[in-house]
Amino acid sequence: MTNALILIPARYGSSRFPGKPLAKIKNKPMIEYVIENCKESGFDYAVVTDDQRIEDFIQSINGNVVRIDDDVPSGSERICLAYERFYSDKNYDLIINVQGDEPLLKAQTIQNIAKAHMQTDFDIFTGLNERSSNDSDFKNPNIVKCIYNAENKKCLYFSRESIPFSRDEKNHSWFHHIGIYSYRPSALISFNKLEMSYHEKLEKLEQLRALDNNLNIGAQVINVQLIGVDTPEDIEKVEGVFK
Repeated sequence: MTNALILIPARYGSSRFPGKPLAKIKNKPMIEYVIENCKESGFDYAVVTDDQRIEDFIQSINGNVVRIDDDVPSGSERICLAYERFYSDKNYDLIINVQGDEPLLKAQTIQNIAKAHMQTDFDIFTGLNERSSNDSDFKNPNIVKCIYNAENKKCLYFSRESIPFSRDEKNHSWFHHIGIYSYRPSALISFNKLEMSYHEKLEKLEQLRALDNNLNIGAQVINVQLIGVDTPEDIEKVEGVFK
């Protein structure tokens, strides 16, 4: 059995959607769905927050929560501080970052990512699903795309832009990046010591810092359609899936 710790970064002050973790989906805060899915995976977990309102809610449902108030630019840096301060003596094989805005990310998917990562030598591992360029999400900058080598499971680049581009304007497949990262503990600590990279600053994607500094990222293609919540309008989309 893989010995993994799931850490769920949950900030209140999102620029695009303030208070997002506590936004209601069918009268239940979004972060509660994420916690339920993580608990069902069988792995240890904790929400990592910088906000008293989120901490109070997690405690009210008897959930696990740790407080990291440091001003850091990304969720991965926040979970690294949580790992170093609270969990570094536990000898975990993997630290899994599950985004707090992925309420449809089920326990089975988390387990599959962890299992696939343990069968490779990648520093970081994540999830993708394959979609068609006819899909309107292909042009949505809030949907992150990945250039991916399926033969060796290696991620080559991530972008908000519509990649890969078809010069012949033919319909083609692309890979949608799913909001989960599995880190070797040493890779997480190495990542946290790095400065923000050129491409990360341009695209506002923290995984590009890893690639710019020669940390390798692998991925598993999984046959699930997820809806990450980036804006208030996405709440209605997730509620539609539940219906």
